[in-house]
Amino acid sequence: MTARQHAAVALIAAAALGLAGCGGDAPTTEPVPAAEHATVLSEQDGSLSAAAATRFFRSSPAAVVADGADPSAVRAGGDVAARRGIPLLTVGPRTQRAVYTALARLGVAVVYTAGAVALPELQATGVTVSALPPGTAVPEDGLSHPRIADGAKDSVVLATSTTDAGAVATARAAGAQILTLPGPDPRSSAATTTTLHGGDRPVVALGAVFGTGGQLAQRIRQAAEPSQLFGGGHIVFPGRRYVALYGVPGTPALGVLGQQDLAASIARVKKLAAQYAPLSNEPVVPAFEIIASVASSAPGPDGQYSSMTPVAQLEPWVRAAQDAGVYVTLDLQPGRTDFLTQAKAYAPLLALPNVGLALDPEWRLKPNQVHLQQIGTVDPAEVNRVQDWLAGLVRDRGIPQKVLVLHQFTPFMLGDRAAIATDHPELALVVHTDGHGTPGIKMGTWDRVRAGLSPHMFLGWKNFYTEDSPTFSPAQTMALRPQPVFVSYQ
Repeated sequence: MTARQHAAVALIAAAALGLAGCGGDAPTTEPVPAAEHATVLSEQDGSLSAAAATRFFRSSPAAVVADGADPSAVRAGGDVAARRGIPLLTVGPRTQRAVYTALARLGVAVVYTAGAVALPELQATGVTVSALPPGTAVPEDGLSHPRIADGAKDSVVLATSTTDAGAVATARAAGAQILTLPGPDPRSSAATTTTLHGGDRPVVALGAVFGTGGQLAQRIRQAAEPSQLFGGGHIVFPGRRYVALYGVPGTPALGVLGQQDLAASIARVKKLAAQYAPLSNEPVVPAFEIIASVASSAPGPDGQYSSMTPVAQLEPWVRAAQDAGVYVTLDLQPGRTDFLTQAKAYAPLLALPNVGLALDPEWRLKPNQVHLQQIGTVDPAEVNRVQDWLAGLVRDRGIPQKVLVLHQFTPFMLGDRAAIATDHPELALVVHTDGHGTPGIKMGTWDRVRAGLSPHMFLGWKNFYTEDSPTFSPAQTMALRPQPVFVSYQ
């Protein structure tokens, strides 16, 4: 019998201690208001700055054109554009035509260049082209003032640190408020909630990386909700890291979460998370991974080899954790039933913000299997059905993105992993590496699990206090590459 099976014996024995079934549907709420006047500004012939110039200005007698490959030139051009209140367009080999078209539409008579910019075709049309003055001087040309597009000054413009700086500078020159986000999703920053909640200002997202207009509107509706993740915002990763205690409340044999009462568990996980804080570039959030349904050695009344903890029994732990800033993930070990059936039973808890879900396919049996004789697996189609339901719950409630943890330690535990959907913006998928043993064995499992991982999935890691030889320290855990975003302790 392997070390994992020894631990499983304790787990299954504990499941027979009387964990009862549960059920119930999530309560309904009114949908959040629609995000009106939200648009995605796409590139114009490959140029986002050209599209921004014609979106935020009706006309402009002057404009700045900077070499898009020269950051110092773009900064200098942006400074002049802001102080003069004129557009800045960045130009490269593939965007020159788009820049010419935008300048013509705006009726530009004078172009100031920054960096190595050559505009021979433009000069042939009679437009004056001259280099910006050195230093911080602003050119004086006596030209009339530009005409700002309707609504530009009232707009909130969404950008990222990699957005074309010309497009950002142009929006700023037109008087728009710029909101720079950690990623191309308005839910990724707590500032979005502060800026958009309760308002009706036009929102313009710079670039196709923000998705379609419909996706943007949906994400803005969620971002405008006051409900947020611990640490702010509505996007789980990147931007935070979870460190969790794993187990069943009141059952020490099933993991460290059950080795102390609720108040002591909160104190313990906060102390554990604090050990990771100086090692992480992202805020570290303490978490519980609560085994909500426990694999059992007996079939039980329903013949499913799984015992479900009632919602009422888990709710005090979930509520207290939320009050203490501790994220909660509900872990399912469904036996012969399916993950979706059990997940729906916990809908009242999953409808809360800062409560995620974990699927443990080791304990997902086929009709003729029993625990300890076979290691379970799950079909990707079943995982996708759970995703569809859980994503719908997030949308309907207007709550932040949820963690969906997929446990894995064998190559085929998740079936053809490439068939697992990764297109639900409401969910953050974490493939959690559950290998235990010596460092060499654990790293072998880590390498197998992360091989071929979708770039839209994140990695998690489990440390075992009794089954690892030795248990990884926080420093050793954070030395993994890539660094795990969800670390749990059993």
